[in-house]
Amino acid sequence: MIQLDKKETTDHLYLEVYRYYRDLIQNGKMLPGSKMPSLRKCAQELKLSRTTIENAYLQLAADGYILAKAQSGYYVTEISVHQRQKASSRYSQSVNVRFDFSSAGVDRESFRFDLWSRYIKSALRQDQRMLTYGEVQGEPDLRQVLADYIRHRRNIQCSPDDIVVGASVQCLLQVLCPLLKSRYHSVSFPNPSFVQGSTIFQDFGFQLHYRDKNSQVIYVSPAHMTKWGEIMPVSRRLELLEYASQRESLIIEDDYENEFVYLQKPTPSLFGLSGGQNVVYIGSFSRLLLPSIRISFMVLPPSLLDAYRKKADFYNQTASKAEQIALCQFIRDGHLASQTRKLKRLYAQKGKQLCQILSTVFGKEYSIKMGPAGTSLALTLPCVVSTDIVHKETEKKGLRIPVLSETADTKTFLLSYSAMEVQDFLPACHILKETLQSLSVS
Repeated sequence: MIQLDKKETTDHLYLEVYRYYRDLIQNGKMLPGSKMPSLRKCAQELKLSRTTIENAYLQLAADGYILAKAQSGYYVTEISVHQRQKASSRYSQSVNVRFDFSSAGVDRESFRFDLWSRYIKSALRQDQRMLTYGEVQGEPDLRQVLADYIRHRRNIQCSPDDIVVGASVQCLLQVLCPLLKSRYHSVSFPNPSFVQGSTIFQDFGFQLHYRDKNSQVIYVSPAHMTKWGEIMPVSRRLELLEYASQRESLIIEDDYENEFVYLQKPTPSLFGLSGGQNVVYIGSFSRLLLPSIRISFMVLPPSLLDAYRKKADFYNQTASKAEQIALCQFIRDGHLASQTRKLKRLYAQKGKQLCQILSTVFGKEYSIKMGPAGTSLALTLPCVVSTDIVHKETEKKGLRIPVLSETADTKTFLLSYSAMEVQDFLPACHILKETLQSLSVS
């Protein structure tokens, strides 16, 4: 059994447990299909909290080493990590993949490349401006436009001086973490899937937890609470704000996919509900424009602004100056608002069409989870074979589809429909059905 240094922090203990089981699996000492010790048993044997063990197991599951089965526990997955990495490489490079439900990209017909190129060319014609480095905090005219944009769309009242622009959420967190370190020491994420974010906090020495309301920093995505589009209701948002206020915690609100709420009115942002107190708001444009247009931004509360201004000159701007100038005018001319309306209609319609096709193809043998927002749904189907066999067989037939969870006799698949063309829905679903049918009788 693992030997732990109890003088280490809870975070380091969680990582030790994670690495111990990871190495056992990689070295073949825990075989595919073997059951992991229960959370309670493992916690008792190691004399650690159940939360520490659960965090380790969640990270193992996120990295593909183990899989949770309802009412049963955690099990080692079918293939080793080395095999998984090779399969993943083949998977991503395979020219045979015609239908991809795993992509969270954008619909290829939704973006006007000709229009965007005109704004980029216009930015590049500003010779004098392009001869200098960009503003550390982001171009002033873009920050003014962003302040107007989020005031109108998210009821966020802020000054352009409160906004920091960066190339990505990860870049912004690299600026944010040093501002927090003197006061906060632990951070909680909803789940281990946002590795790009949690890694930054770990690199700065934060204790990392999942779904732990006692953490000093709470990272949430209220418009993307589940992969199938559940959103945080207003009552829960108010409870979270009250709880954070009482404990003097900081909330980081990643407003990912807030634009794609179809079945109810958009819910107010945490930043807006709090009046800007103890909430950092983060927004980006990768889902509205293109993933390759690397511009994100954050709004800092008053409690962090002085600390940022003292450190700002130590950073370089990571977002392209030309793209900032182009985006500023693109928003001013109303194209971002038009693009948002267009995508909202498009993705709502694509979701309905996919649901209709699933009903036609699978009849009564399926169930769907689909929230009021987002561009994905969860599809549960009867299936008794392993996840790895399903992946292998569907890939052979040109279909890429991730498994979200499983039980002894079902699989829940995650279907992202934003990037897939509508005419591909039917053949892709037929491939899935035929594959599962053939596996059930083999």
